Amino acid sequence: MNRIFFSLVLFLVFTLGAFAQQSDIILKVGHQEISKDEFEHIYRKNNNNLYSDTDKKSPAEYLELFINFKLKVVEAEALKMDTSQSFINELAGYRKEVAAPYLTDIDFNEQQVQELYRRMTLEVDASHILLRIEPNTSPQKKKEVLDKISAIKDEIMAGKPFDDAAMEYSEDPSAQTNKGRLGYFSAFTMVAPFEDAAFNTPVGEVSDPIKTDFGYHLIKVHDVRQNKGEIQVAHIMKNIPSEAPAEEKIKAKAAIDSIYQLLLDGADFAELAKKESQDRRSAVRGGEMPWFSAGRIVSEFSGPAFALKNNGDISKPVETPFGYHIIKRLNARPVPPFEEARASIESQIKKDATRLASGKKVFIEKLKKEYNFAENKAAIEELAKLSISDDAVLPEDTLFTIDNKNFGAKELSAFISQQKISSGSYLAVYDTWVIYEITRLEDSKLEDKYPEFRYLMNEYHDGILLFNISQEKIWNFAAQDTAGLEKFYEKDKDKHLWGERFKGHIITCKNVSVREEAENLFGAGMNADEVLAHINGNDEELISIESGAWEEAQNPIVDYYVWNGKDPEDFDSSTTFIRGDKIEPEPKTLDEARGLFISDYQDYLEKQWLKELRSKHKVKVNKKLLKTIESV
Repeated sequence: MNRIFFSLVLFLVFTLGAFAQQSDIILKVGHQEISKDEFEHIYRKNNNNLYSDTDKKSPAEYLELFINFKLKVVEAEALKMDTSQSFINELAGYRKEVAAPYLTDIDFNEQQVQELYRRMTLEVDASHILLRIEPNTSPQKKKEVLDKISAIKDEIMAGKPFDDAAMEYSEDPSAQTNKGRLGYFSAFTMVAPFEDAAFNTPVGEVSDPIKTDFGYHLIKVHDVRQNKGEIQVAHIMKNIPSEAPAEEKIKAKAAIDSIYQLLLDGADFAELAKKESQDRRSAVRGGEMPWFSAGRIVSEFSGPAFALKNNGDISKPVETPFGYHIIKRLNARPVPPFEEARASIESQIKKDATRLASGKKVFIEKLKKEYNFAENKAAIEELAKLSISDDAVLPEDTLFTIDNKNFGAKELSAFISQQKISSGSYLAVYDTWVIYEITRLEDSKLEDKYPEFRYLMNEYHDGILLFNISQEKIWNFAAQDTAGLEKFYEKDKDKHLWGERFKGHIITCKNVSVREEAENLFGAGMNADEVLAHINGNDEELISIESGAWEEAQNPIVDYYVWNGKDPEDFDSSTTFIRGDKIEPEPKTLDEARGLFISDYQDYLEKQWLKELRSKHKVKVNKKLLKTIESV
């Protein structure tokens, strides 16, 4: 699922009081220094992504949150968490994703941007049939596949239902369950050739065969509607592997249902997401996901998400191909005006894989000029005469120079070994090698060339460390420290109280005579179990009794009798009655409010931990520089 975007979790930044020689440093926590530019970037970014203006903070207010955040990161580094192989691999994976758009240069024109904006305002409902083509498929085989899908279209045009054809012929595995139906999607959801065909095929018609990297497609357009815009949600997820046994699925369902009950009891959604969600990328941000449109995520998720009417609404647990989710709506927005959308459209075009090939060529040529690329033509001519499989002696001369660094036989041999190339000509490998080295050089300079890239990688770096150390020091510890939790509960049990409740029984009888008998038995001093056993003694269920304690608005029958509520649906007061008493507010037991008290205990542990960190790691703030930052 998507990348981590730790912006909400990064409540950052501090300031130096006396760094005259480093005038742009606003904060130092332990060994870490934060510049004014970086702090201001993060402050503005996070204060522009809030649900309400009342949540916005001044730079000074935000600084305190940021200091707490950085203290945890510095402590994680002190514990060498940033040297573990798992951390290094995870951060490298995120960097590779973030770097990709910076390592190409795709051309586009105004007409293309305008057309893509038009598509952004619409959503197409379509089905498809796919016949796959593998990357190394021969031209003859490609022709055979094209002929086959053309014949399938002929069948459809002759009257065969498209969904029947999809189930019979499509090589998209999901066709067996969805009959090829993709649902609604908008611009940038599908690969470019598929999108072009979908938006240019009239409603009710079937496209000609369309080729993509996946193979040949037929597309049937069912409907076109105005785009609903985008929604931002948070979610809590329990993962279910595709081949999971039934008992594992049952366990995951029980876990998500338990979390849902905690939410109904008042638990904080973001805290539960951090502790319980198995979508790690969003968990560190309280479950928050990137904005998405209806077609950018599986319909099993987008449908319930877009069904939430108000910010703050929470769905019941829903199942998708990935597992179980609870979804909370955070915000929603319509398709932005064209000028606001322009930058995003241009960025999306740059990420389009179908345009990467031509864009890469332009990009490499630009970098050659920037880094003063120069070739040794004579040495390359000698290289062209040699074959890799001949164990030939390579020219010792430099083959090319870039950014004042020479590349020759040693570096070429290392590249060939790394790529496991064992045959072919050296010249055929040479161009690929040049592109590799130039791209690698540019990749190594991204943090220096692009501040926004550096800031984002810092967010990823710190966000992963924050998640790991919080899990170790707070979340897991609080959940496992049974004795500490019980002691904390005894000290603070009055924090979570039941309201005024009715405690007793709801008795439902088959008829009026059964009710009269039940009331007489209760009046004679029998308890609920004894009344049930006496009346239902002949294996016929004449009476049912529900025992418990209910606050107002928790049960419509109790509301009717105790709080003068309206008549419940399908309710007969002649056969249904209650027995019991109102009880005053009282503390919830630890079992009744375990999730809430664990959350409180975690908050307590975190406050104690932060006190320790502030005494352990020195914090210096440049208050004069902080005052130069304007509030958002």
